[in-house]
Amino acid sequence: MRFGRLEASDRPTVSPTKLHLDADVEKRDAVREAFDWSWKAYERCAMGADELHPLSCSGSNLTAAGGVGYTIIDSLGSLLVMDFVDEYKRAAAWCRANLDFDRDGVFNTFETTIRVLGGLLSAHYLTSVHPDPTVQADAPFFLERTTDIGDRLLGAFDTPTGIPYSGINLHSRQGIPDRDNNGWASLAEAATLQLEFKYLSHLTGDMIYWRKAERVLQVIRNQVTHDGIAPIFISPQNGGFIASDIRLGSRGDSYYEYLLKQWLQTGRKEPVYRDMYDEAMGGIKKHLIGRTKKSGLIFTKELTPVRNQETGQQSWRVVPKQDHLVCFLGGSFILGVTESGNRDVDWSDLDERDTEDFLVGSGIVKSCVDTYKTESGLGAEIVMFYQPEDQGADEADWYIKPGKGLIDARNILRPETVESLMLAYRSTGDEKYREWGWEIFQAFQKHCRVESGGYAIIEDVRVSPAKQEDRMETFWLSETLKYLYLLFDDSDHIPLSTHVFNTEAHILPVFEPAQLTAFSTS
Repeated sequence: MRFGRLEASDRPTVSPTKLHLDADVEKRDAVREAFDWSWKAYERCAMGADELHPLSCSGSNLTAAGGVGYTIIDSLGSLLVMDFVDEYKRAAAWCRANLDFDRDGVFNTFETTIRVLGGLLSAHYLTSVHPDPTVQADAPFFLERTTDIGDRLLGAFDTPTGIPYSGINLHSRQGIPDRDNNGWASLAEAATLQLEFKYLSHLTGDMIYWRKAERVLQVIRNQVTHDGIAPIFISPQNGGFIASDIRLGSRGDSYYEYLLKQWLQTGRKEPVYRDMYDEAMGGIKKHLIGRTKKSGLIFTKELTPVRNQETGQQSWRVVPKQDHLVCFLGGSFILGVTESGNRDVDWSDLDERDTEDFLVGSGIVKSCVDTYKTESGLGAEIVMFYQPEDQGADEADWYIKPGKGLIDARNILRPETVESLMLAYRSTGDEKYREWGWEIFQAFQKHCRVESGGYAIIEDVRVSPAKQEDRMETFWLSETLKYLYLLFDDSDHIPLSTHVFNTEAHILPVFEPAQLTAFSTS
């Protein structure tokens, strides 16, 4: 597919290295108030529980073994970034008194890493650089808790290949294979642990975390053959990919996200990850990108394996399905062009690859925002795009599958679209990204805000007023509101050039690595 030219009217005018963006104080403070409304409801109704149920003013834990403070740990960074110092101190006090990872139950390795390990690493970093000495004093405590949970997670990597099991018993420290998927590991879950474990090695000087995380990427690198893109399941037993979907949504998404971010995290000193990222983006552009007939929107597709029963040969069936999760990709493409604000970009003289990447990235951001053009003004969990040859392609670009019982039409307060809006705005200074973000925030305010406190997911974005469900996801506090806040904040606050966000939006610093990756793309 040809992606066209970067027209002068769409071309940013200032290199990201020279870009300074002032805060829109009114809009930023409106987002801050929404966080305050959410946090106060959690403190009042569910303090210490993993999740808040705002309609019933209650809380619950994600495992029968008891909670591990998911919402609190997920919120520590946002509390500090938005300057809720008193609220942060109460959350930190709860952690000191109650945070206990000696839980005899099965926890998801990936979720525990990105939320708990990532959240504590970020809390350690943000407290260590905070201007208030009483906040700084918490940094050693968070590092101690980080090391504890990191050590407990290591057992998941005890497999014949080093590809981690999907579950971990935090008490016995034993890895548990995925009982629902034949013991396979998902690509995203196995390859979205690296930012956290490598930073933990940097802080502690113990390279075991680094080696465990790096081994996963080495195995994957040796197996990837399909133009840098890969099936969503891999075997921890032999390291081989399972014949399964190739997609950028669930079970695939953050593998691609972390390729670029690993390169950025260590100051662009590990080119193997940039090489893997560039190869993967090339494969995505070749195999997984489409354009609608009606409006020319760029969208992503999935590939499903189909085996010929007579010959045994495998082919791929194209499915024009796009999860909301995929909307991270627009910002990732743009971040790759600007090198997270570290590259002096001449927008009028980009080479072919960078031009394509910017066009695809900004195009995906636009398409994701377009899927918010629903009765509620909110985007759905899953949308289907019309391919040019499909019936209906002349009248519409996309649709939401009808039918009761489907999750497709829900909005669960996901962050990926506003994440890309923040990255795109900070990279280009184009005000349309703030305008789109504000429209989305207003829709959250209208349909998801609970009168008694908190915000709730909604059942169907095609209905206005929307019907709320009794759940507030932790990533609403960790990701969605943080990205919206930073979209409207001064660009010197948490600059992209010196920070990376893990896939739960936990803020980690760029650092100088003590050692470099032990494998290469050659």
